[in-house]
Amino acid sequence: QVQLVESGGGLVQSGGSLRLSCAASGIIFSTTDMSWYRQAPGKEREFVASIRGIAGGHTTDYSPSVMGRFTISRDNSHSTVDLQMNTLKPEDTAVYYCQAVYFFQTFWGEGTQVTVSS
Repeated sequence: QVQLVESGGGLVQSGGSLRLSCAASGIIFSTTDMSWYRQAPGKEREFVASIRGIAGGHTTDYSPSVMGRFTISRDNSHSTVDLQMNTLKPEDTAVYYCQAVYFFQTFWGEGTQVTVSS
């Protein structure tokens, strides 16, 4: 049974930082491509960042809206993927979701709320 559990969300002032973490279980984590998405109120879920598994050389990709401010990383020994978010803006306010693509199936966590006050 695949499980993804996000943590680290909260309330932060504009310009501040937060670090999100996603703990995965039920998958061979090192070979799994992992991503972060977010969904703001009244908007569709959107891509934030991704990091490939070992076969993809841990290549990272970012949405232009977060490039240079957010950093995605993974720890294969602990089956976690983190999202370091710096210079946060009010428009970053959203529920952030961890995603895993495993054997052509997509799995999601429950999400963690990030609120950035102006």
